[in-house]
Formats: sequence, C-alpha cells, structure tokens
Amino acid sequence: MEKFAVFDIDGTLIRWQLYHTVVDKLAKAGQLGEKAQANLHDARMRWKRREPGYSFRDYEIALITTYEDAVTRVRPSVFDALIAGVIGEYKDQVYTYTRDLVTRLKDDDYTLLAISGSHEELVAEIGRHYGFDDWIGTTYEREGDTFTGDKYVASHDKQAALQRLIGKHGLTLEGSYAVGDSKSDAPMLAMVEHPIAFNPDQDLFDLAQANRWPIVVERKNVIYQLDPGSSGSGYDLTQPT
Repeated sequence: MEKFAVFDIDGTLIRWQLYHTVVDKLAKAGQLGEKAQANLHDARMRWKRREPGYSFRDYEIALITTYEDAVTRVRPSVFDALIAGVIGEYKDQVYTYTRDLVTRLKDDDYTLLAISGSHEELVAEIGRHYGFDDWIGTTYEREGDTFTGDKYVASHDKQAALQRLIGKHGLTLEGSYAVGDSKSDAPMLAMVEHPIAFNPDQDLFDLAQANRWPIVVERKNVIYQLDPGSSGSGYDLTQPT
C-alpha cells in the first residue's frame, strides 16, 4: 500500500484564494448581477479594515453567497474561458514551503492528493500542473451550457473526501501527511501521522495547539516552524525540515 500526502490548495499551496479570484472576475464582467462587484468590494474592505465583529470568514461567506445566488445565470462556457486566465496568472504564485514539500514527497513516491473548497475545474488544473495523482474540489453541476444550482462541496467534510480517495487508491495511513490552513482542514489533519497546520487561521491554530500538531508560518521570505515543546508547556521555534 502506498503512502500519501494530502494538501489543501487555496491559501496553502497557492498564495491566494482561487475561488475568490474567479468570483471577482465574474462580478467585474457583470456575470453575477449589477450590484455584485460593489457588494464584494464592500465586504472585502470591511475585512481589510478589520472592522469589529467582521472576519475573513464573514467576507468569504458573502463572496460564496454572491456567486451561488447567481450561478444559474452564469454560462459554463464563460466560466471555463475565465478559468484558463486565472490558472495562467496564479499557478506559480505558491508558498515556498508547500511547493518544496510537494516536490520532496513526490520524489519519495508518495501519492499526492488535493482536497479543496475551490472549484473542481481550478483544483484539477493545479493538480495536473504540480503532478498530483488525484483531487476533489467543489463541483457545481452542469447541464449543457447551464449550471443547475446543485453542488457538491468537498470542504464540508474533508474527512469523508479523504477516506474516499484512500479507498479509491488503496493507500495507507502509515507515514501519511496532511497540510491545511483552516478549520475545515482539521478533520483530515487528525487522520494522518504527520499533520501540518500551515499559516493557520485562529480556529486551526487553536486546534493545532490542543492536538500538539506542528505549525508552520511562511511570511515574506522567512519560514517559521513551531513544534510542540518537549515539556508540553508550549511551542519551540525550529528550522523547517
């Protein structure tokens, strides 16, 4: 049975959110309604100003809601054309730590998996670009040149998604890795031998501390790795491996 490593994509491998970029471009193109672009800008600025009681998650919910409320009016052919431009622009805008970890584990014959809340079409292109073996993203159902409004969101249950891929490929949990940046990644981190909370949000940071998972932070050109201290009293700053 082969070992595996599973990665989140947006904010973990890619430095920004591919899902957000697609929605922004659709809004600017007038595909999501007359007020969509202004509403998304307002939501983003509320988060960037760090307004009390308004978090990145609140901004993200506003963005997803804007997209899903209008998705049946978006032509898949328009969406697909836009996807190509987004991939071309962002595919190489990656974090050094996760990019190098992907390369190292691939060289060590790990099966590489990606599970992401981003659109399946985006995840597939990133997966192919970096030599992943399989992936699961959010699927918005199509009928011809129409989105039906039905969807499957992998990030709602990443444990089930990972179990599905393990069974599909006959993988072993022995020596396995998982890397993610948000609370939705915690269930798959909890499954593996080598969980890594990478640039974690507050919820994942708290869970990583509680479970004594390694925490890695990449800021500008510096990588900080926090490993649980041997005394159990805190985290030690170490060089990343």
